[in-house]
Amino acid sequence: MKALIQRVRHARVEVDAQCVGAIEHGLLALIGVERGDDEARADRLLHKLLHYRVFADDDGRMNLNLQQVNGGLLLVSQFTLAADTRKGLRPGFSSAADPEEGERLFGYLLDRARATWPDTATGRYGADMQVSLTNDGPVTVMLET
Repeated sequence: MKALIQRVRHARVEVDAQCVGAIEHGLLALIGVERGDDEARADRLLHKLLHYRVFADDDGRMNLNLQQVNGGLLLVSQFTLAADTRKGLRPGFSSAADPEEGERLFGYLLDRARATWPDTATGRYGADMQVSLTNDGPVTVMLET
């Protein structure tokens, strides 16, 4: 599994002009599920999302994690993160999980996140989503399991 995380001041996801998920200060995580991913990888990714130190301490160094700053977590499914861009001028998606398996594993990750961290929001799997955010820093990091 992959997560492109962005430290944000706020972020929201809309589907059909309706807000389906929003957070204030925290992390927006675009989640890509690949073939061969499983629950163990989802668990490792969630651990990284909650513990990765990308928030500034009193000295301005990135030493604090999401839990330490009491931030929000916005999980958004993004199958295009599994794109193979090594050849040609068009992405290939053969490494992406099948839609049903991607939805199942994303749902598993979301359920575990909500059970662990109460300030968790999401978009809608497979929907045409509009994501808006204010990137803080900017800080953007790719996490992989």
